[in-house]
Amino acid sequence: MSDPAKLAAPFDRCIARDGTAFHEVGTGEPLVLIHGVGMRLEAWAPQIEVLSKTHRVIAVDMPGHGQSVPLAPGSGLEAFVAWFGGFLEVMQLKHINVAGHSMGALVSGGAAATFPARICRVALLNGVYRRDAASRNAVQARALSIKAAGIDVDGPVQRWFDDDEASRLPRSLTRSWLMAMDRDAYATAYGAFAGGDATYADAWPQVACPALFLTGSGDPNSTPDMARQMAACAPRGVAHIIEGHRHMVNLTAPQTVNRLMLEWLDMKETGA
Repeated sequence: MSDPAKLAAPFDRCIARDGTAFHEVGTGEPLVLIHGVGMRLEAWAPQIEVLSKTHRVIAVDMPGHGQSVPLAPGSGLEAFVAWFGGFLEVMQLKHINVAGHSMGALVSGGAAATFPARICRVALLNGVYRRDAASRNAVQARALSIKAAGIDVDGPVQRWFDDDEASRLPRSLTRSWLMAMDRDAYATAYGAFAGGDATYADAWPQVACPALFLTGSGDPNSTPDMARQMAACAPRGVAHIIEGHRHMVNLTAPQTVNRLMLEWLDMKETGA
């Protein structure tokens, strides 16, 4: 962001009729932003600042995160996608661009698969796709441990960030957001994330809108190969790998992410 102090500032929220908390700013084509597990809409602060200059940006708190009401315990990815569809109905958003990070990327991909007529463009930042057996076992073990052991704050921070000066503030904010999470809501979202990497994986060949797949070169879980594989399946898919960054590229490489998202938002909706 132009002012690093802004990154730590909370955003004002409205509460939709379905209990979803959101921050809205700007005018133009709607762009909805969905964060990842344990985060909140402030994780999109650098994108909100820049993209709201050209678009109507609506950043949401996922269910059970920030100020949004939770889903029922044990809800899977399909329930989160249904929540998102309901939010669009409540907000009377008929045609949107949607970008999701991590768990939000799974929800965004599910939206493109489930109600494609509403989705003009879709972007997945640090999205997962068909994990291998070792990665699947590891993430499912982490999901199962939450109710007994609580929310692991140090593990995600170590996986998601390098230990450099540019990551210092994002690391600190990420820790604070994880520590503020309700354990049950986190367990529900993480369970959906752990089990959702293949739920909509077969749908990409039918997603006709512009699709951006972006991740960091050092992301051990949302790998560059995953981004490239999804882009290869989607008719209008484009993959970009940000060198020298890991999982939270929206915070650690905001200028590059903003540029790539603006290019994506400038793509024509149809291939004509």
